[in-house]
Amino acid sequence: MLRNPSEKYRPFPPIALPDRQWPSRTITQAPRWLSTDLRDGNQALIDPMDAEKKTRLFDLLVKVGLKEIEVGFPSAGATEFDFISGLVRDDRIPDDVHIQVLTQSRRDLIETSFKSLDGAKQAIVHLYNAVSPAWRKIVFGMTRDEVKAIAVAGAKVLRDEAAKRPDTAWQFEYSPETFSTAELDFSVEVCEAVMDVLQPTPDRPIIFNLPATVECATPNVYADQIEWFGRNIRNRDSVVISLHTHNDRGTGVAAAELGMMAGADRVEGCLLGNGERTGNCDLVTVALNMYTQGIDPKLDLSDIDAVVNTINYCTNLPVHPRTPYAGDLVFTAFSGSHQDAIKKGFAAQAARNDGLWEVPYLPIDPADLGRSYEAVIRVNSQSGKGGVAWVIEQDKGLKLPKRLQADFSRHVQALADETSRELGAADIWGRFEATYLPRNDDRFVLRDYEESGMAGQRLFVGRVAVDGEERSISGRGNGLISGVIAALGDTTGPTLDVVDYSEHAIGHGADAQAAAYVECRTDDGRTVFGVGLDTDIATASVRAVLSAANRV
Repeated sequence: MLRNPSEKYRPFPPIALPDRQWPSRTITQAPRWLSTDLRDGNQALIDPMDAEKKTRLFDLLVKVGLKEIEVGFPSAGATEFDFISGLVRDDRIPDDVHIQVLTQSRRDLIETSFKSLDGAKQAIVHLYNAVSPAWRKIVFGMTRDEVKAIAVAGAKVLRDEAAKRPDTAWQFEYSPETFSTAELDFSVEVCEAVMDVLQPTPDRPIIFNLPATVECATPNVYADQIEWFGRNIRNRDSVVISLHTHNDRGTGVAAAELGMMAGADRVEGCLLGNGERTGNCDLVTVALNMYTQGIDPKLDLSDIDAVVNTINYCTNLPVHPRTPYAGDLVFTAFSGSHQDAIKKGFAAQAARNDGLWEVPYLPIDPADLGRSYEAVIRVNSQSGKGGVAWVIEQDKGLKLPKRLQADFSRHVQALADETSRELGAADIWGRFEATYLPRNDDRFVLRDYEESGMAGQRLFVGRVAVDGEERSISGRGNGLISGVIAALGDTTGPTLDVVDYSEHAIGHGADAQAAAYVECRTDDGRTVFGVGLDTDIATASVRAVLSAANRV
C-alpha cells in the first residue's frame, strides 16, 4: 500500500446541493421492491443455477411477497430464455406479480427479450447502457451524443416491440448504467431523451433505475445524487426512481436507505445481498431494518431459516453466521454479561404486557423470524447442518431431529467428497435411503408382526429375516419399541438402549404416511440412528428400531 494514496486515488467530488432535504426526512413506508436474485450473471455463481434451482428460488421470492421479480437476461442463452418463457407458458406467475427481463440496448437482444415474454399478462422490460466518463472514454470510445443515441435507439425498439404485443400490459425501465460515477446533468439528459420516445404518463410511469454500479463514495453522496435527479428530471409524476446499490464500500444497505430518504420509490437487490464482487443491496436487511422501526416492509420473512436454506441450496453460496438477522449466530450471546442482560430483558418483557419489544442486544424479537429463544443463549451445535435437512424436509416432508441431522450430514459430506461435484436433492435423498431405510440385504428385514398384551406388558411377535433366514422372534416390554429391542436381544441382535424417539405425520388425511426416528446407544457406548416410514405409525416405529439395529 502507498504511504500517500492521493498520488494514485482521487476523492469523489461532493454534490453541489446546499439545500439538501433528505437528512431531515425519515422512512415511513415500504418502497416497491424488485428482486434481482435470478438475473443472469448478477449472482456471479461458480456453478450457475439450473432450471430446477431457478424455479425453486422463484417460488421463494413469490412466497416472501415480492411483486416485481427480474427473472433473467433472456438473450444470454438458451437456459435463461427457456426458464423465462417456461414461467409464462406454464402459468407459474401470479396475477399480482410482474416479472422483469434485462437487456442491453441492442435491437437483436431486445427482440429476443420480448420473444421470451410472449403470452405474459404483464411484464417489465429493463433497458440499459453505461453513460459515465470512464465507460465512454475507456470502454466505448464514444462521445456524449453517441452514448445518448444508443439509449434512444433502444427505447424505440422497446416501443415498437411492445406495440406488436398489445395483449400484454407493458412497463419500461431504463438504467443509465454507472449513474453513480456519471455527470448528473448528462444522466438527466439521457433519461429525458428516453422519455421523449416512450412518452410515460402518471398512470403509466417509466422506471428510471439509478444504479451505484460501483460504489465509489459515502452513502450521503449517493443520496445527494438521487435528490438532485428527482428535483431536475421533468414530469416527476411520470417517473419511478429505482435504486440499485452495490456493496463495494460495504455501505450498500445504507446507500439504499438514504436514497429512499432522498425520494426514491423503488429498491432493487437480492435476498441476503448476493451479487457480483461484494454483492448487491441486501433486501432482507433493508426490510427488517424497517420492521424494527415499526414499518410494515410488505415482505414475509417470518421463516428466515427457510429463506437462508433456499438461497444456500440454489446458489451454493454460504450465509455468513454474522449476516444481519439471518446468520446462525446473530441471536446468540457468548459473553456471560450479554447472556445475563438478555435473560433479564426476557423476564422484563414477560412482566410488561404492553406488547412493545425492549430486550438488550436484540433489536428484533427472534420469534418474529421463526427463531427460538433458546438459540439466544446457547450456540446451536448443529449449525451448518440444517441445509441438508431442509432439502429432505422440502422434498420428502421429513423433519429430522437435530442429532440425526448431524449424523446424516457426515454421510452427505462423504458423498460430496466422493463425487467432487455439487449434490442435488436426488443425490441427498439417495444417500438418505441407502443409510437409513430398509434394503433387501439388511441384516434384519421386517416381514410381519403382531403386538398384544396389557399396557406396561406388551408382547411383540414378529417374522423377521435375519441374515437372509426368516425367523419368528418375540420379546416383552412396557411398549412396542422396548418389545422389539427385547426380541432382537433374545436372538443374535445387538443390545440397544433408546436415548430419544420422535415421530410425525407426513402430509394430511387418512392416507398420510408416518415417520419415526430413534436414537439408540449400544452396549459398547456407540450411538446409532434409525428411521422408519409407513402408513401406520406403530409399524414405522418397528422399522425405525430395525433400521438402528442394521446400522450397528
